[in-house]
Amino acid sequence: MNTERERFLKARDFLQERRDDYESAYRGFRWPELEEFNWALDYFDVWAEGNHRPALWIVDEEGREWKYSFAEMRERSNRVANFLRRQGLQRGGRILLMLDNQPELWETILAAIKLGAVLIPSSLLLTESDLQDRIRRGQVTLVVATPENTGKFEGLAGSFVKVVVGGKADGWVSYEEALEAPASFRADLVTRISDALFLYFTSGTTALPKMVLHTNGSYPVGHLSTMYWIGLKEGDLHLNISSPGWAKHAWSSFFAPWNAGATIFVHKYTRFSPASLLETLRKYPINTLCAPPTVWRMVILETLGARPEGLRELVSAGEPLNPEVITRVEQEWGLTIRDGYGQTETTLQVGNMPGLPVKVGSMGRPAPGYRLELLDLDGREADEGELAVHLEPRPLGLMVNYADDLARTRSVMSGGYYRTGDTASRDPEGYFWFIGRADDVFKSSDYRISPFEIESSLLECGPVAEAAVVPSPDPIRGFVPKAYVTLKPGFKPDAATAALIFETLRAKVAPFRRVRRIEFVTELPKTVSGKIRRVQLRVQETDRDAMSLHEFCEESSKG
Repeated sequence: MNTERERFLKARDFLQERRDDYESAYRGFRWPELEEFNWALDYFDVWAEGNHRPALWIVDEEGREWKYSFAEMRERSNRVANFLRRQGLQRGGRILLMLDNQPELWETILAAIKLGAVLIPSSLLLTESDLQDRIRRGQVTLVVATPENTGKFEGLAGSFVKVVVGGKADGWVSYEEALEAPASFRADLVTRISDALFLYFTSGTTALPKMVLHTNGSYPVGHLSTMYWIGLKEGDLHLNISSPGWAKHAWSSFFAPWNAGATIFVHKYTRFSPASLLETLRKYPINTLCAPPTVWRMVILETLGARPEGLRELVSAGEPLNPEVITRVEQEWGLTIRDGYGQTETTLQVGNMPGLPVKVGSMGRPAPGYRLELLDLDGREADEGELAVHLEPRPLGLMVNYADDLARTRSVMSGGYYRTGDTASRDPEGYFWFIGRADDVFKSSDYRISPFEIESSLLECGPVAEAAVVPSPDPIRGFVPKAYVTLKPGFKPDAATAALIFETLRAKVAPFRRVRRIEFVTELPKTVSGKIRRVQLRVQETDRDAMSLHEFCEESSKG
């Protein structure tokens, strides 16, 4: 047996054998020491050879199904790898993926890993300007997209091959050609564990998204911690509610389940329906379910009924889950939703692990392979402060760096820690409790939102003089972006002006990043140096119990 694969499997099996014994798992787990390891070739393909159990099972809202065995995914991804190589994709080449939850997404990711390429997953909601930024800073050499999105790339600067999946478009190579490529694949060079694999663009507090760089070790192997948290077993049918293009999709719709030898089940939909999800859970033998808090909050508005047969594990990640949601599901189904915490920059860091008593509202305890600390404002260890990861030893699931911002990298990896930017407290039993962001970034419907990015778009709207964006509480999404706006002379703080701003933003900003509420003010709170004090507006927004006279909602403006 390949020594590197043997080490990987030994680490995986150690965690699975201690699935219900957290103390033993945490105390004894060590990341496997790997040097040359290609997860797709050295682990997946070996596991998949002759394996006719389902690896991927997709069901759409019309009842159509796509089901592929591990052996079929091995062969199909080999063909795609050979096809992409023929298109000029080389080791280290950057490939931008803009696909839906469709078989070709999983095939292409496997193929890219085999080739040693670098993946830039991208949401279908991105605009032309978002894509241009990714192409330019990500140095994209090849794009794989759906027919509906090919038009977004027309006129964009850059030299890259274009591949269209499921249709035809002028200037685009058809993905269907991959079906004629050879079914066997041979790598040209070995893959080192330190070789780049993923480049994620994630919102920050600066004008442009941060570029988070992961390796062939940090996500494929690092997600052993995520596998452990979910409680996955070989042969499980695992459903994760997530959209392609975001790190959580790689977490729970790719590496964690396949690391365990489980089947990835996909509930494909145009618009999410909690009733449809419940129907799916009853129709198919799903064992483990992972969903963001937004989904859980929508689900409990439905009649839950009896627990779906076969359902064993429920988990949630993205932001803290409301205790009342956990309680309601527990009362109805007898299962506890277990919260987990991680970032695009890492794999699962903290979680309510299988076999551990759950403290409702808690983040849980550190994942195997992660040593965590809380740092006060002076950088000293405390029981409340910024959540930080010890770098000695460095956890395998941690990113390499922010690819285009070494200064930012140094600032978050200093003094022997990786600083998460989130604050928390720790109780005497070692459970962590989330407090909030150390900066102004927030989550809305599981999407990470940067106020700066939205404010930049607002300032392009004719009436807007200044703007500050903060999270506003919402019963379904958790929070939605709200803008406090001062107007240029000649504009009135009325419904017509709000409608004009909303309309302008709809043409400029991706839906997940769009302002949903606007409040006109005469001035914004600022520091002595002139910086907007968003923290003051956040407190004001959280404490209020009624809309102001000059506040308007996007829904009303459509009118």
